Amino acid sequence: MDLTGTPAPDFTLPRDGGGELSLSGLRPAPVVLYFYPRDDTPGCTTEALDFTAALPQFETAGAKVVGVSRDTVAKHEKFIAKHGLGIPLVADEDGSVCEAYGTWVEKSMYGKKSMGIERATFLIDGAGTVVREWRKVKVKGHVDEVLEAVRDL
Repeated sequence: MDLTGTPAPDFTLPRDGGGELSLSGLRPAPVVLYFYPRDDTPGCTTEALDFTAALPQFETAGAKVVGVSRDTVAKHEKFIAKHGLGIPLVADEDGSVCEAYGTWVEKSMYGKKSMGIERATFLIDGAGTVVREWRKVKVKGHVDEVLEAVRDL
């Protein structure tokens, strides 16, 4: 599933700190929407810390960064507190947003198949169109690549 050039599926989800976050509510800012498998696991923690460290550069470029997983708001809040994260995390507990973005996929680990979130990032312009997507993301260097794409908008 390639969403490049199509309207980003809108959503409103519960977020850390209470309340809700809606994608359309962030316009006209460009949005970096990243999907990750699970709070407080090694790759997900590194990615969240990298996005947090680069947040000032994303803000300078006028972009918002939002993380999405199927973890609960309570788990997100523990994750944020433990690691001092500065990015909003939304809870897609029923997986509907993951489905809409095609990130809920069959995974295989040690020969065992299961469903899970494919690490993926979407760059959405101020008009709400997906202008770039990264699938099967490798964490190392990823945030720098996304920041470069934001600056090129």
